[in-house]
Amino acid sequence: MIRVLLVDDQPMVRAGLGLILRTQPDIQVVGECDDGTDVVHTLSQCSPDLVCMDVRMPGVDGVEATRRLRAAAGPPVCILTTFGDEEVLWSAVDAGAAGFELKSATPENLIEAVRTVASGGTWIDGTLLGPILDSYRQSARPTTHYETRLDALTERELDVLRLMARGASNREIAERLFLAETTVKTHVGSLFNKLGARDRAAAIVFAYDAGLVRPRG
Repeated sequence: MIRVLLVDDQPMVRAGLGLILRTQPDIQVVGECDDGTDVVHTLSQCSPDLVCMDVRMPGVDGVEATRRLRAAAGPPVCILTTFGDEEVLWSAVDAGAAGFELKSATPENLIEAVRTVASGGTWIDGTLLGPILDSYRQSARPTTHYETRLDALTERELDVLRLMARGASNREIAERLFLAETTVKTHVGSLFNKLGARDRAAAIVFAYDAGLVRPRG
């Protein structure tokens, strides 16, 4: 059972998201917040496996709430937004969000995003990928050429990164590559260090922008 906490300042949006998620036998909505202020406190009350987070909220917004959650070793965050704001999207990546989906997405995509992120994978809606990449290119974070950083990766680390960029969790990568899950975790940590990526989402953005993988058409 995937336990989900919904964070959005609009009651009707929370209600709609809840209706969609509750149709699935493996998903349970265990709590709601109307802004990011009480998210960390709410974790201890409902113990969610995943937080679906709005970006634009009064008080503490979704980016800051995500940063606080990750600092507190909280569950993964899937950002739900109606905005294509490049700066906000990259800020959410930098804060540690693992998923990005539009509120206008189909129910099927929302459900797949929740399952993917809850299982340890990363989900980026194809519509949001372009703005995230644009912001990544304009940021000061990349300090070396793509080729230099890719050349630093072993063939196995490249295999892991490609599968990660397709949204696979560590367990799924282990199954595909016939490796132990602990070995995959070691490869993931190594490629993070070599790429200068703080988390899976940042590594995936790098993989797309460097041309290691291509968006699905």
